Amino acid sequence: MHVLRIVLAICVLASTTLELASGEQAGRGDATSDIATLPYKLVEWPTPPTSAAGVPGAWNFIQVSSVAVTARGTILVLHRGAHPILEFDSKGTLLRSWGDGLFSEGKVAAIPQVHWTDDKSHYSAVYGPAGCTACGAHSVRVDPQGNIWVIDAPGHVVYKLNAEGKEIMRLGTKGSSGTGRNNFNLPTDVAFAPNGDLYVSDGYGSARVVKLSRDGKYILEWGTRGKGPGQFGLPHNVVVDAQGKVYVTDRDNQRIEVFDANGKFLNQWTDTGGVSGLFITKDQRIWTGGVLRNLDGKPVGRLSGPATAGAHGVAATESGDVYLAQLSGIVQKFVK
Repeated sequence: MHVLRIVLAICVLASTTLELASGEQAGRGDATSDIATLPYKLVEWPTPPTSAAGVPGAWNFIQVSSVAVTARGTILVLHRGAHPILEFDSKGTLLRSWGDGLFSEGKVAAIPQVHWTDDKSHYSAVYGPAGCTACGAHSVRVDPQGNIWVIDAPGHVVYKLNAEGKEIMRLGTKGSSGTGRNNFNLPTDVAFAPNGDLYVSDGYGSARVVKLSRDGKYILEWGTRGKGPGQFGLPHNVVVDAQGKVYVTDRDNQRIEVFDANGKFLNQWTDTGGVSGLFITKDQRIWTGGVLRNLDGKPVGRLSGPATAGAHGVAATESGDVYLAQLSGIVQKFVK
């Protein structure tokens, strides 16, 4: 029965590659068939819950938007439903959950193409009854000190939590959008520089990356709307390498752009398709969805299976296990 559930979930994933129920587009135009397959296998994860009848049940993840690995090696799953932050051990046993009331009920969605203009975002948010519980949950990251960061996109805020899940800092102004130094407009992700500086991709409503100090003070920003070097259609995820270079998924323009620490455009990778998830490994390689690349953008290999390239979030352990967050409502775990 467990194997059957995996097969059924994969079949569902294969049918949802262009536009998912959330209105978020992902994985468009990605051509990975010529990239070598990595020696990984898909395993069932997490452990199914036990029903009241004492038999295996099924997890009711609404949409899994992001995953992260904690300093102690546990796995954080961020989903858009009750108990939006769940922590599992590597075997898939649930350890705890929290976060009810933390995220807004706003729902990010694509604006119909008939209303598009070149100078404005193609995304907006709907609030109130048309939203849904914890729909704001967009990204979860763990910094080198073990703190947990979560992004509430339609809430326009980035939270820093300690390892126990208690809020210790907030970036942005909850419920107030903007493009000033103290506001974001539907932010999407956060990344950490070697010296502790922060980078926030500000994201669905804006078209910029904001750099802040480790204590949250504004330093600088870059980016305008467009398709040229240093411009963005949708800056969706961001990571920083050991040398301080910043990598940003420009999902709507189907590329990854590379910048120096102050936002100077260095390079772009144009063979990625509409990648959402980014994760940099300790040996300085980057998972771009289900494709592993070196820092020059050259593919090292890919995970085998449908929908891996279009994962909304990705994380990897030091031992090499890879977790993909799928908006279809599952987590995929790949082991070597």
